[in-house]
Amino acid sequence: MIQIHRLEGFYWVARTGGYARAARAFPYPITQPAVHQQVKKLETELELTLFEHVGKEGMKLTPAGARLYEFVQPFFDGLPGILRTLHQGEYGGEIELSVAALALRSILPAWINRVHKNYPHVRIHMREAPDVDLSVLRRGEVDMVVDYFPEVPDDCASVQVGVMRPFLIVPNDLEPEGARGLSIPDCADETFIAYAPNTLAHDLQMKGLELFDVRPPALHTASGSDGILGFVEAGLGYSVIPSFEAEGPKSSKLRSYLIDSPKVEYPVYAVWRKHTPENPVLDALLEEAPKV
Repeated sequence: MIQIHRLEGFYWVARTGGYARAARAFPYPITQPAVHQQVKKLETELELTLFEHVGKEGMKLTPAGARLYEFVQPFFDGLPGILRTLHQGEYGGEIELSVAALALRSILPAWINRVHKNYPHVRIHMREAPDVDLSVLRRGEVDMVVDYFPEVPDDCASVQVGVMRPFLIVPNDLEPEGARGLSIPDCADETFIAYAPNTLAHDLQMKGLELFDVRPPALHTASGSDGILGFVEAGLGYSVIPSFEAEGPKSSKLRSYLIDSPKVEYPVYAVWRKHTPENPVLDALLEEAPKV
């Protein structure tokens, strides 16, 4: 019989690509030599070589190692989630979500309220995600990610839970008296308030400006929509942000204009690991998901 802790050591080395990285990634304290011994003893038991060296410290799976990893990966990926569901019976337990800031404010409250009404023993923990990040899902740190995805990866399952549309956001004093609306070209000479660089949201904003051949003379950046709205309300510039609301973000200090030409929509998905072990709490959450 193969000892499971040896498979665990193998799993972490395969996932991280090295013994030192595996020791740091373990969910409990362990030394690099101990991880190395786990793998070596597993190879001895199986009479197979599971890794080959790549570079100074890197490890690459052999064909036999790749087949074994394909078998054990779903178990170890899903273990943290299934343990969280064992606390309170069939429809009790805990679930971890990573949620985009806009979805956290616009979609989740009514959704979670339905879950609590029908499954009162479920405990839902949400972390705000500044940018699309499936690595926390693949590592088993969360059970579901709710965010905008241009394309859902093949190793994930998904259900659409909302749709966002882009709005031009301007401070009140930017709109000329008597005007019935503004467009992005009307704001070309103004400072643009952008999401933080090197994020998907920032890239989408820049591509949107390019569609109108607009190159802002200056940029301010903020890490989230609330920060951007605060900058616009203060009269520091204008922005383009997505919103679930039909009329866009509302405030007495700014105006919102739907950008409907070209028509663009951003689908928001609830995404989970396709091969995750059975999880009744996840099933309960999906059962109450918004219908789009």
